[in-house]
Amino acid sequence: MYKILERQDLVPSIHLFKFEAPDVARKAKPGQFVVIRIDEKGERIPLTVADWDEKEGSVSIVFMEVGTTTHRLATLGGGDSIADFVGPLGVPTQIEKFGTVVCVAGGFAVAVIMPIARAMREKGNKVISILGARSKDLIFWEDELRRVSDELIVTTDDGSYARQGVVTEPLKELLAQGNKIDRVIAIGPSIMMKFCAKTTEPFGVKTIVSLNPIMVDGTGMCGCCRVSVGGVTRFACVDGPDFDGHQVDWDLLFARQSIYIDEEEHSFAKWQGNLGQ
Repeated sequence: MYKILERQDLVPSIHLFKFEAPDVARKAKPGQFVVIRIDEKGERIPLTVADWDEKEGSVSIVFMEVGTTTHRLATLGGGDSIADFVGPLGVPTQIEKFGTVVCVAGGFAVAVIMPIARAMREKGNKVISILGARSKDLIFWEDELRRVSDELIVTTDDGSYARQGVVTEPLKELLAQGNKIDRVIAIGPSIMMKFCAKTTEPFGVKTIVSLNPIMVDGTGMCGCCRVSVGGVTRFACVDGPDFDGHQVDWDLLFARQSIYIDEEEHSFAKWQGNLGQ
């Protein structure tokens, strides 16, 4: 069993759980994920590592209440335990001294981009971060991301905070102004990552995306996370989750993401019905 050491409610429906997991904490690297299972009958879901402390033996994950398992997880708190916490899994993000790195985070993906931005800066890169959300009430870790960045740009779709617009707008401006950008890392909803890649492609700037949204079991055995990258079939959970965004077949990825929508809706409705019994 893996004990929850701490729970933080970051914004509505988005939570941070710190788990006691010393073996995972010793080996975790930016960009990797864990697979959790609440109990022996529960679904296995992959969640990207947001932070870790080797001395404390803890690993933190951030998740949004979306389906049955994440809603069930949100009913737990400090002192509770879950059955499985497996990891770290996946290929770590490539951390090198590239020069100037732009880190783009959409929504709660700021939790994923944080350790990457921190590691990039520690490696000697100039880090420009762009943080976007639909509205002000969905923004968290702004100060934390600012501390590990040389520059931070914040956008909200509805203009309720900071700059109104989407993350691709300041990204395009940085590129069009002639700033030497050596690498872009975009993490967030699939549609956001696609358009970040489309924005950078004309400028020839390598753009890394994290295909976490398509993963299911996290081990490559189910085959659900198959993606086409440069015309070659890859598995997001074992070959990634990081890939060259200019090489991803986004249309195929979107089609695969929709495969289990009916089952997910049925599962959630069934769970909600059981709560009322």
